[in-house]
Amino acid sequence: MKIVADTGKCVGAGQCVRVAPALFDQGEDDGVVVVLDAAPARALRPAAEEAVDLCPARALSCTG
Repeated sequence: MKIVADTGKCVGAGQCVRVAPALFDQGEDDGVVVVLDAAPARALRPAAEEAVDLCPARALSCTG
């Protein structure tokens, strides 16, 4: 699995960080998503998928 973030779409809602803080953070200046682990271990995949589903801007996706 690979996590992809479209930072141009991100509105800084922070749902991804709340659901998966090991995978996501937000920029200090603008609140835009920062992917901390683009290729998470299998155990973190459900959290990554939940973050994708919860993103109000649809700025996140998972492939593979």
